[in-house]
Amino acid sequence: MIEATNLHRSYRIGPKSIEVLHGVDLHLKKGECVFLCGPSGAGKTTLLYTLAGLERPQQGSVVIAGTDLYALGGRRQAAFRNRHIGYIFQNYLLLPELTALENVMVPGAIGRADTREAALEALKRVGLEQRADHLPSELSGGEQQRVAIARAIVGRPSVLFADEPTGNLDTRNSEEVMALLTGLARESESTLVVVTHNPALSGRGDRTLWMCDGSIEERRPGELVG
Repeated sequence: MIEATNLHRSYRIGPKSIEVLHGVDLHLKKGECVFLCGPSGAGKTTLLYTLAGLERPQQGSVVIAGTDLYALGGRRQAAFRNRHIGYIFQNYLLLPELTALENVMVPGAIGRADTREAALEALKRVGLEQRADHLPSELSGGEQQRVAIARAIVGRPSVLFADEPTGNLDTRNSEEVMALLTGLARESESTLVVVTHNPALSGRGDRTLWMCDGSIEERRPGELVG
């Protein structure tokens, strides 16, 4: 489903160039659930952005479902992402002036039919159909994250990326949200990639990858130490 090859990405800070991705290779199967762990600053979010088409690598390629993501032009790439990729941001990024339902409808505004019905169904899948008309400010942190998940799955994408989806939640809500997210991915046979600082949650996945100094390696949950 995802084939990333020789990904390089660096940033310039003053006179110094900091390499964040150092020739990363990654191959994920359809329906696979993978957790990406590692210390802060290791490049996890940069890798996720690169895999999702949100940040172009300086070298390397990302192929999703047989399509070379960075070979597509701007509009074609945006259309491909909208159709095939769901992304859950760490800080939810809900539009404060829109209701839960309207936030979930946003991706559907880019070309999909039956937007309202699809958004209501997505909210139902995350258990928030009764909160559809509430603004984000009227929702708890856990509820806001569920709305963000609903927005990511509304188009039933083949790939889901989640950047620290429990980073702002307490332990109980973290467990509930992670169980919901992995359950939805398995139900729809979506490939799921989750960035987390919490190694205890990574046992829910099929594989756990450890990222450090711009490179990744596979580890068992018991080996998740820096």
